[in-house]
Amino acid sequence: MGDSLTGTCNHFFCARVFGSSRRVLVRGGCETEQQIRTIGFPATEHKGVIGVAGTSGGRPSIYPTLLYADAKAAIRQLTEAFGFTELSVFEGEDGAVMHAELAQGNGAVMVGSKGTGSVFDRAMKGAGTTGVYVVVDDVDAHHRRAVDQGAEILMPPTDQEYGSRDYMARDLEGNVWSFGTYAPEMTG
Repeated sequence: MGDSLTGTCNHFFCARVFGSSRRVLVRGGCETEQQIRTIGFPATEHKGVIGVAGTSGGRPSIYPTLLYADAKAAIRQLTEAFGFTELSVFEGEDGAVMHAELAQGNGAVMVGSKGTGSVFDRAMKGAGTTGVYVVVDDVDAHHRRAVDQGAEILMPPTDQEYGSRDYMARDLEGNVWSFGTYAPEMTG
């Protein structure tokens, strides 16, 4: 299978969820009978990372999902400029990113390539860009990293009336990312 560029898998089966019956190359995958049946071959080791469902164990239950014309470039920017960590990348035989997971703090986003023909890709056809807010501990240091990596900054670090300090940037395909300290308490 080769070395993983992303680390370990969290049991998210892109071929099943995205409606693709194509064989996909799994980097950072995990080997389970279900996955072997779904994608047609065993993957690599599993070390247990962020799960997909539920709220137990500190796992997030909402994952923003973004499709990009150049998902590999988006993953590079999100990791290098915005400090996300790659958890896994699932590629089709044509090199398209069928599904990727990137973590930031205790949350994660899912990323994929446009034009794969999957159910999700067809549902998102014609959809516009999106905005995502990510909580970070040190807004100014995070901003400096983004600037150093050449990210387009829409608003520098700013103290807000509601007590947050945040900044705003645009990724390579127009999605707006806000990074700040605003983290309201969520009660059950």
